[in-house]
Amino acid sequence: MTYQEIMQKLEELGSDQTKRIFMNHGAKEPFFGVKVGDLKKLVKYVKKDHELALKLYDSGNHDAMYLAGLSVNPKLISKETLEDWAEKANWYMLAEYTVAGVAAESDYARELAKKWMDSDEEMMAVCGWSTYSNYLSITPDEELDLNEIRVLLNRAKNSVHNERNRVRYVMNGFVISVGSYVPALHEEALGVAESIGKVHVDVGNTACKVPLATTYIKKIVDKDRVGLKRKTCIC
Repeated sequence: MTYQEIMQKLEELGSDQTKRIFMNHGAKEPFFGVKVGDLKKLVKYVKKDHELALKLYDSGNHDAMYLAGLSVNPKLISKETLEDWAEKANWYMLAEYTVAGVAAESDYARELAKKWMDSDEEMMAVCGWSTYSNYLSITPDEELDLNEIRVLLNRAKNSVHNERNRVRYVMNGFVISVGSYVPALHEEALGVAESIGKVHVDVGNTACKVPLATTYIKKIVDKDRVGLKRKTCIC
């Protein structure tokens, strides 16, 4: 399918109901309101065309941008393109999922995560913390820098409640990720989770809730899944 055919198909798949839901969550125009499940059905038409995926993201249309993230090959994407994607991620769904998932599977995961974490721009910082969390979920333990992760845990412990709204959410998620995917730091992550307690995030006109890190991590323990890595974090 060509770029124009994909865009036309996205428009056909969009619905006012889904669009309202996304807008309640903070989505920015332009977009048609396509369910993620329907976007995944289009991946096969984009996946082998790297340039098409890049063009879809550059459209500025949320649905097309999310589809690009599902379709692009993270091993082919350049660091410069990832930085451009992060700058164009104008709401949390693109920052936390699209950019973070692709960046985490790229060759620049740690480098960009650490750079973005320090950004003054909320969505850029969100990209950073979410990228590192995703990176932990797919990376073998022997390749992880435990001292670096420990420093980031302490950073979350000391600053999460004073951070920007959506950064609070992904910092909490980072603590959960460490406690779930890094056995060597599981106890430390659980201690940080207990220290920070409930994290308050304005989720707008939605029923979404911020997971309590202690409860989430303990559920992973109960399921005997601590340290069990994922095959991919692109979703």
